[in-house]
Amino acid sequence: MAKMLVIYKTPADPAAFDRHYFDIHLPLAKQLPGLRRYDVSKQPIVNLSPGEVPYIVATLYFDSLEAIRIAFASEIGKACAVDRRIYAPHDDDAMMLLFDSEAM
Repeated sequence: MAKMLVIYKTPADPAAFDRHYFDIHLPLAKQLPGLRRYDVSKQPIVNLSPGEVPYIVATLYFDSLEAIRIAFASEIGKACAVDRRIYAPHDDDAMMLLFDSEAM
């Protein structure tokens, strides 16, 4: 199993972010080819390290890292990337981490 974590900082307008994320982005992302599961954790989130507490952490599950690459090379994957620029327009608004839990 491979996972993709997307960690979002607190947006300037949380209500607008939530509307777009949950009403538009999430339904689009759930159409990614090969997606097995999609979890969303929303504040309150505890940050054990110094720094800003994440606003939302999304965890996407796929069969492999290659499946993630294929999903985001698809038309839906490209649409997700374009859409993310609408509700999280800056590169530092979200951090994306990919890892293969089978290799651990």
